[in-house]
Amino acid sequence: MSAPGLLLVNTGTPASPAVADVRRYLAEFLMDGRMLAMPFVARWLLVHGVILRTRPRRSAHAYAQIWTERGSPLLRHAEDLAAGLCAELGAAVAGVRVGMRYGHPSVARALGAFSRQGVDELVVVPLFPQYSAAAWASAFDAVAAAAARLPVVPALRFVPPFHAEPGFLDAAAAVARPHLAAAHAERVLFSFHSLPESHVRAQDRSGGCLLGDCCASLGPGNATCYRAQCFATARALAARLQLAPGTWEVAFQSRFTKHWVRPFTDQRLVDLARSGVTRVAVLSPAFVADCLETLEELARRGAETFRAAGGRQLVVVPCVNAAPEWVAGLAGIVRRHLRAG
Repeated sequence: MSAPGLLLVNTGTPASPAVADVRRYLAEFLMDGRMLAMPFVARWLLVHGVILRTRPRRSAHAYAQIWTERGSPLLRHAEDLAAGLCAELGAAVAGVRVGMRYGHPSVARALGAFSRQGVDELVVVPLFPQYSAAAWASAFDAVAAAAARLPVVPALRFVPPFHAEPGFLDAAAAVARPHLAAAHAERVLFSFHSLPESHVRAQDRSGGCLLGDCCASLGPGNATCYRAQCFATARALAARLQLAPGTWEVAFQSRFTKHWVRPFTDQRLVDLARSGVTRVAVLSPAFVADCLETLEELARRGAETFRAAGGRQLVVVPCVNAAPEWVAGLAGIVRRHLRAG
């Protein structure tokens, strides 16, 4: 039996920071029913009639601030991770490819390349540590739909969310340690991507989601709850980093409305600065690769917000990206799934 292919899936990126490319990317992103859960006609009118009239120009400016000679940081880190995994896993896989849920290189393009290669089995890693329908399930949708269009549908094995995997947690802690040691931060903020409160309640199976202390531990009822998984990730990293109680907290960024999961990162940065905290370090363990949300929203605008409120220094710790510890950690996760197959 031939070795399976390994597909890494992340959210995606525009082809360039040009307004037209950003508009095209945002249209694909926002028209996903997993992203905006509303009837198609209403979603189309909102996206094309309202959001795409103004947001592409603002987003293009933000992307321009982080663009590199190799293009999008998110894509660059994904390609480096794929190369590292290819070297680490060797003949155990029939190659490692990157497919973006939105934009390019697309999931369909990656699956087509595997198909032409004669690969009839794929291990798929949605690169989202915590489960959410908007990210992980949407990646599942894209892979399944692209596979269904192939002449020969490959067997698919999905690696589940890895928020509790030692390979991920150990790598994130290893990357963070030197940055935290240099930062001398008075407070460490674990900043996760926010979601609509309705999405979080829908993923909770306990029937008693309060978006509060119910996330203090994980159990059968809230095992698939995004917010509870975020708090579990933060607790596990705080333990690995030996952060004392009261020196760290959890917040949520990138919110669109007041009905998204709280507390909001930007507001907490203001509150901390006004309370006399002068040095803050931010970790973003909902992301495995530095991207617009970490490099522009946190490291640029977040730092400006913190300083304007009276803070002195905001240090944003890099994501695991393609760090050797993460290449080894993810390779270990993949090997376990290969053996299970």
